[in-house]
Amino acid sequence: MALVGKQFPNIAVDAISFMGDNMRVNILDEAIENAKKVILFWYPKDFTFVCPTELHAFQEALGEFEKRNTTVIGASCDTNEVHFAWLNTPKNQGGIEGVTYPILADTTRNLSSALGILDIEAGEYNDDTDSLMLVGSNVTYRATYLIDETGKIFHESVNDMPLGRNVHEFLRLIDAYTHVQTKGEVCPANWEEGKDAMSADRKSTASYLSNH
Repeated sequence: MALVGKQFPNIAVDAISFMGDNMRVNILDEAIENAKKVILFWYPKDFTFVCPTELHAFQEALGEFEKRNTTVIGASCDTNEVHFAWLNTPKNQGGIEGVTYPILADTTRNLSSALGILDIEAGEYNDDTDSLMLVGSNVTYRATYLIDETGKIFHESVNDMPLGRNVHEFLRLIDAYTHVQTKGEVCPANWEEGKDAMSADRKSTASYLSNH
């Protein structure tokens, strides 16, 4: 079920900072109380292969997100202790040392279940144990959510586990959404900051198509 246009779930989750501080984070509160946009990105597991490349890519772009009044938060279903061990593992050993944004530890799967991003589904019923067998890894896909200052989701995307994300596309989407918020114009395909946008009417669309 698509969540775009809806409020982000009001669920608090354990998290850890790069300093080792344990905390509880509610993404909805992070957006509304701080009057900031939030990008929340989920990855399958700590100490894996594609995942550290993504966490470092978001770290490298952290200043660009901050310029856009946007908070970056990572998330997986690993524990705070595993997160902290990974945060203290050097980059040349596959670690994420140097990452400074918080990482959620959704060990209960409460939030990831509400978002519907877990690799898990019902399998066959086991008569011997009188239980339903589950199929899948029970970790999250590479899901990404952009949330505005009111707590509304304005973008969601889900990648299969082998497919790393393009961090710059999220910056472009934030720029486009901010342009809509401030200018009241709509943004055409491949729009980037500084390019022409359009009014939401047929005449403006026809003019834009004629000139591009």
